[in-house]
Amino acid sequence: MTGWMALIALTAQGQIADVSGARIRAHTKFLASDLLEGRGVGARGGELTVEYLAAQFALAGLKPAGDNRTYFQRVPLVGVATDTSASLAIVKGTDRATLKFGEEFVGSTQRQKTDEEFEAEAIFVGHGISAPEFDWDDYRGVDVKGKVVVLFTNEPPSEDPKFFGGRALTYYGRWTYKYEQAARKGAIACIIVHTTPTAGYSFEVVRNSWGKEDPQMKLADGEAALALSGWTTKRAGERLFAPIGKTVDEMANLADTRGFKPIPLGIRVAAKLPAKIRPIETRNVIGMVEGRDPKLKDEAIVFTAHWDHLGIGAPVNGDAIYNGAVDNATGCAILLELARAWAALPVKPRRSAIFLSVTAEESGLRGAEHYGRNPIIPIGKHAVNINYDAMYPFGRTKDVVVTGAERTTIWPTVESVAQRFRLIIAPDARPEQGSYYRSDHFSLARVGVPAFSVKMGNELRAGDSGDDFFLQFNSKNYHQPSDEYAETWDFSGMEEMARFGMTIGLEIANQDAWPTWKDGDEFKAARDASKPTGR
Repeated sequence: MTGWMALIALTAQGQIADVSGARIRAHTKFLASDLLEGRGVGARGGELTVEYLAAQFALAGLKPAGDNRTYFQRVPLVGVATDTSASLAIVKGTDRATLKFGEEFVGSTQRQKTDEEFEAEAIFVGHGISAPEFDWDDYRGVDVKGKVVVLFTNEPPSEDPKFFGGRALTYYGRWTYKYEQAARKGAIACIIVHTTPTAGYSFEVVRNSWGKEDPQMKLADGEAALALSGWTTKRAGERLFAPIGKTVDEMANLADTRGFKPIPLGIRVAAKLPAKIRPIETRNVIGMVEGRDPKLKDEAIVFTAHWDHLGIGAPVNGDAIYNGAVDNATGCAILLELARAWAALPVKPRRSAIFLSVTAEESGLRGAEHYGRNPIIPIGKHAVNINYDAMYPFGRTKDVVVTGAERTTIWPTVESVAQRFRLIIAPDARPEQGSYYRSDHFSLARVGVPAFSVKMGNELRAGDSGDDFFLQFNSKNYHQPSDEYAETWDFSGMEEMARFGMTIGLEIANQDAWPTWKDGDEFKAARDASKPTGR
């Protein structure tokens, strides 16, 4: 190692040591406070949040990297708030059973109209997946144009990693894919029948997310869109399937069966969906620290964390503020501390670093999607994306989860850094949840950027397991007003995860090698297509 490189290494180590759990705590406490009213998109609390983030970037000395030399990147969305008088009816002959919005179904129109109304034949399409590489097509042999498709989220179960990723959920299992594919097939509506095993969370979580205003990307002229993207409870699903003499569990078993064929339900579904429509001007917050290398400074490491949560919603035990302390005040707080530490480096790394706090993650990764389409530097010049989303306050762990990193050429670097931190790289403990496709790094992966989230493992250094905290959080606090900050929280684990991610970023920022996806990966083609000149 040359003297110059040794200086860089020593400087970097000193700054990493200066990453502070106390500062991460202070940011988390403020971002999760009632003052910010749950950091709702298009709401007062959200606006206060982005101003706070920008102020912290400015104090740290980051260069404004947004629109018009500001820290802000405008993300134009359309807010669709379905009125509580909305109804969904199951029609068979002269019989009509009406489902109540918020109790038996939730959803919104993607057509961004104030008075959407339709009645159409319903057909069950299993998991709603068309995957020729797995010889699986739930739409095989049927034309669903103008019809209502009814389906389950998730995908056919398997232990074979070559079939839908085995236990690991692929993008085919995500609800976002279900709606996208239904629209591509020309369906008028797509209704997901909720069960906790297929969704991975309770209907209460769905209701809290979908029973309020839905921030959507503005429709392009002529773009296909569903009149309804919705969910029903399992009980309402029983009513949908009753006309053909099947239960929800029986239909779920059919959906998992190879050779599945679509099943007409012998009913029509009628919907009245009055809604309030409004333009939403929300913002990503972006700061940059320029690299020192005259050539490589045009390339960048990008750290991300979403700032939004659910805002003010239906009260639970008298509390209507969905603070989102774990999800994702913690990730935002780490992002701010990383930005401060990186900007304070006396000797900057060769590549630049972008610090990006995105909006509308809870609405379908909207802010990250917008950035992927409108990056501040060419998307092919983003070396890697390291994301932080929902960090748990149970102290330091023996292990770390970096699902997705193993699919990239930076994997040896990640392994080396983990060894230095004496961290075991653990597999995703809940691969069936499809976490890789549920956070903002996925939006950058889709456009080719090697991307993954840094997550804490479950084996605590104190000798206990974090499983109990996770299970309690997922069942009682996830997307609930009870996701609140507590003074008893231990931030030592978050501090270590911040240092870990920063070290990976510094390593990649100083390497000559250009990161990419391994051959055969689903994102490799997008990376190759955006490859910068000379790479």
